[in-house]
Amino acid sequence: MAGGALRSWIDHELANIALDIHSQFGQMTLSSLLIIGIGCEALSTKQQRKFPDDFLFGAATAAYQIEGGWNADDKGEDIWDHMTHNYPHVIKDHTNGDVAADTYHNYKRDVEMMRELGLDAYRFSLSWARILPNGFANKRSEAGIAFYNNYINEMVKYGITPMVTIYHWDLPQKLQELGGFMSPLFPEWYEDYARVVFEEFGDRVKLWITFNEPRETCYEGYDSDTKAPRVNATGIGVYICAKNLVMAHARAYHLYKNEFASNQDGVVGITISVNWFAPLTDSEEDQFAAEISRQGEWGLYAEPIFSEQGGFPKELSERVAQKSLEQGYPRSRMPEFSDEEKAYVRGTADFFGVNHYSAFYVSATENIEEYVVPSLYDDVNSGAYVPEEWPKAASSWLIQAPDSILNALSHLKDRYNSPDIYITENGWSTAPGAGLEDDDRIRYYRAALESALDALDAGVKLKGYMVWSLLDNMEWMEGYTERFGLYEVDFEDPARTRTPRKSAFVYKQIIKTRVVDHEYEPDTRIMTIDEGH
Repeated sequence: MAGGALRSWIDHELANIALDIHSQFGQMTLSSLLIIGIGCEALSTKQQRKFPDDFLFGAATAAYQIEGGWNADDKGEDIWDHMTHNYPHVIKDHTNGDVAADTYHNYKRDVEMMRELGLDAYRFSLSWARILPNGFANKRSEAGIAFYNNYINEMVKYGITPMVTIYHWDLPQKLQELGGFMSPLFPEWYEDYARVVFEEFGDRVKLWITFNEPRETCYEGYDSDTKAPRVNATGIGVYICAKNLVMAHARAYHLYKNEFASNQDGVVGITISVNWFAPLTDSEEDQFAAEISRQGEWGLYAEPIFSEQGGFPKELSERVAQKSLEQGYPRSRMPEFSDEEKAYVRGTADFFGVNHYSAFYVSATENIEEYVVPSLYDDVNSGAYVPEEWPKAASSWLIQAPDSILNALSHLKDRYNSPDIYITENGWSTAPGAGLEDDDRIRYYRAALESALDALDAGVKLKGYMVWSLLDNMEWMEGYTERFGLYEVDFEDPARTRTPRKSAFVYKQIIKTRVVDHEYEPDTRIMTIDEGH
């Protein structure tokens, strides 16, 4: 139906509705009818909204969480292998990723699941220690490279675009013992690794992500003890790690552009966790608290790459410098970027990968906790608030907030001159045993995708959306106590049987139609491959 005809039909139907209401309830005000009309028009418009045909719908995973085969062939030890084997008590259920979903032996089934869903793309990560067993480029694992070649070839065979994350938290243990991200040599080690993966896989991989979630690497891994390698160098580790990570990213980007892009014709970006932080009130203090929170959570990594001025965020840098002097340090705990370094890093991304899950209200005076001094959160020094009515997932940090994708992406658009954006993770957790009827996950996805459509309507250059996750996995410090998968994995079954949840059928319909249909109820008796996709 053409736009004009649709409008005429809506007007005709509204008139009939008004007559029916009048016959039942008598005279109504003009404003009442206008409210009815506006509501119906908005509903009709939303029902007609479609994602573009070239929009990439996909799913995402990470190597350590699904692959298993932790010591298969000549794979080296990574920091999660080391931590879970030597300190199993730090994992909630004392488990590990030694087998996980065993994708190392089940990758063909995983690609079959991608085909069942009709995915346009699949985002997965490479295990550094599987490709370079000792972390250095002097020894490549033939078996590890063969595994990823087979995996990628299976996707390409069926027209599924591989989106590859080069690093997703699983640093080789040997490099950690030399300082890991705290070493000034880290950017050099990472560039050597990136060269290997570009050489081995770049003829087929055209979408590259250098790092997944720098905050979780640097704050949780080096400033705190909530992720491997649990360095816990509070107030110092996060900032040193952040600079070295950003410099490593830039080296990989320049390497690709200088030596590979002309032949391989791919693009390189970075994925940053961008939850939305909104001021609790309109006061200047709360506005600033929200801004400093955004800078501490993700501006540390986005500003050097995407901002016009380069370097670490201005307000956070000033605050850390002042607090450092007050705490007796001879200089700021946050290292600086030289002018040459700023220029080298600035602009080194073809797209902004966004992992988005939640939102928070931020206050300069309410809910302020007692933070470790010094630490990133003492430097930020703001309080967070979540309304009670916002739905909560099995993960303590995961809340469904209204319009959060629209708000976050609009902010990135305005702040960073409208970059290309992919939502590289977005998902909802349930508890083990919750079953296959995951209506709360479906509710979350539908709301998220409506917000993504709002962002497209607002002019955000959103190119794709990756569900977290294709299948249940080892959820880091939570072990197997939280489930994110479209497909349920039976971790008690040696075969690691995968079974689609209801959300898988709903997501399949969204991909096929490019429309978020809130009334759609799938037949979940069997999931088949749509060969026509």
